Amino acid sequence: MNFYDQLLAATERERADLLSIPFIGDGAAGKLRHEDYVAFLTEAYHHVKHTVPLLMACGARIPERLEWLREAMGEYINEETGHQEWILNDIRACGADAEAVRHGHPDVPAELLVSYAYDTITRGNPCGFLGMVLVLEGTSTAVALHAADSLKKSLQLSPQAFSYLTSHGTLDQEHTRFYATLVNRLTDADDRAALIHGAKVFYRLYGDVFRGLDARRNRDAEPARKCA
Repeated sequence: MNFYDQLLAATERERADLLSIPFIGDGAAGKLRHEDYVAFLTEAYHHVKHTVPLLMACGARIPERLEWLREAMGEYINEETGHQEWILNDIRACGADAEAVRHGHPDVPAELLVSYAYDTITRGNPCGFLGMVLVLEGTSTAVALHAADSLKKSLQLSPQAFSYLTSHGTLDQEHTRFYATLVNRLTDADDRAALIHGAKVFYRLYGDVFRGLDARRNRDAEPARKCA
């Protein structure tokens, strides 16, 4: 078994826990409200805008023995530049205030997700950051395209409101193949352990973003239940 397959096997439970979160399942089924979708895009903006800075920080911390991995960070940077603007464009297409999102603050789960990513790079083994890449791209390929199609129909929004989900879903299918070739080149036991540990934690932290979105929509529904 190559290391990529070992990584998937080692994080199978965490991945299943993430994908079982109701908000994700309801998104794939087209059962989210307009405000739920905008809330998702808002939190996505606040972590996606850190993608390129995180890749830069990771590249700077990678040791010389992994120079090939530093070069790969450069490729990722070229691919990921500007994706946060796609999200703001989607928010505008939803009729929401994109500039308020740009200048606003994330909910605590998204803030902790980003904070742990920076901490992993600066305090620990930067290979652990590859765990975040696995989580975000793996989740995207699993549900993004299907969710975009389902929500487009149920919310009756224009295709311009789904550029992030559709473009990222397609791109991340390509990135997943590239990612597998990269991690299979990791041979050091500490690097591999850092990646597996990072992936497990990032699955939990990214899941907390969606658990927070679930909690918000449940709170929004409480007055309606009381009035019924």
